[in-house]
Amino acid sequence: MPIGRSELKALRNLISQADLILETSPLLPENRTGAARENLKAALALADDMIGQTKLSAAAVMGRKGGASIAKRGSEYFSQLAAKRKTRGGGRPRKQP
Repeated sequence: MPIGRSELKALRNLISQADLILETSPLLPENRTGAARENLKAALALADDMIGQTKLSAAAVMGRKGGASIAKRGSEYFSQLAAKRKTRGGGRPRKQP
């Protein structure tokens, strides 16, 4: 199941809240607070990137490319296709008696 934009925003908010808690809490031994905050900042960056990628659907991205590549073929290509459809009947061959 693909993750939606609202789920990604909720994940980003949770990460942001955890970072805020670590920012306001007293220091943990062996510099664990700094390491945890560094990991949370990386997770925030990843979440922001994923939210940015969900703005366009995959179909929209493919549609942009498809229109340009079809236009390169030209109208003559499509008239040839139409002529083939009229003269050659497609489908399954007839049974031989």
